[in-house]
Amino acid sequence: MKLFYHPLSGHSHRARLFLSVIGQPFEEVEVDLASEEHKRPDFLAMNAFGQVPVLVDGKTVIADSNGIMIYVAKKLGRTDWLPEDPAGAAAVQRWLSIAAGQLAYGPAAARLITVFGAKFNAEEVIGRAHQLLQVLEQHLTAKDWLAVHRVTIADLALYSYTARAPEGNVDLAAYPKVSGWLGRIESLPGFVTFVKTPVGLSAVA
Repeated sequence: MKLFYHPLSGHSHRARLFLSVIGQPFEEVEVDLASEEHKRPDFLAMNAFGQVPVLVDGKTVIADSNGIMIYVAKKLGRTDWLPEDPAGAAAVQRWLSIAAGQLAYGPAAARLITVFGAKFNAEEVIGRAHQLLQVLEQHLTAKDWLAVHRVTIADLALYSYTARAPEGNVDLAAYPKVSGWLGRIESLPGFVTFVKTPVGLSAVA
């Protein structure tokens, strides 16, 4: 397997993290976004949206971070990470949808402002981030993990941008249950750190 990624991309990190914690060998290919490698014809042939990550497995190309985790889990039969029972599968899917929705338009968007200069309304996206964190805090009051009684790809899907939320001026101090959950993920064998960027609250921490 070959993973095209960028080190500052949380979407890339969740794919790298999953491959690492399950011990799946893969080749990393860093895509230079600054020189617009993601807009070149060879990359656009893999992902017409010009986004990382992209997984290439033989003749199979998967161009979505959540899709990559689903593909790998299904291919390797990792039902411990992606349940096959209806309730478990639905619970995981719920959080994957949140990762693509509330997470992307909250903590991830706030970080895009400080790290990449995105033109979002900071007050709006930071507000969305705290709305999500409040839900996570309440959910994790009675649970160790998001979807089921064990860690799944749902947890990894939300980890990266939540962990680096302070880079987008989103303070995690009021969310001890969320911080505990982040710590449990960071304690997993094979965990790989998401690159820290000294911006936002992280610059003064």
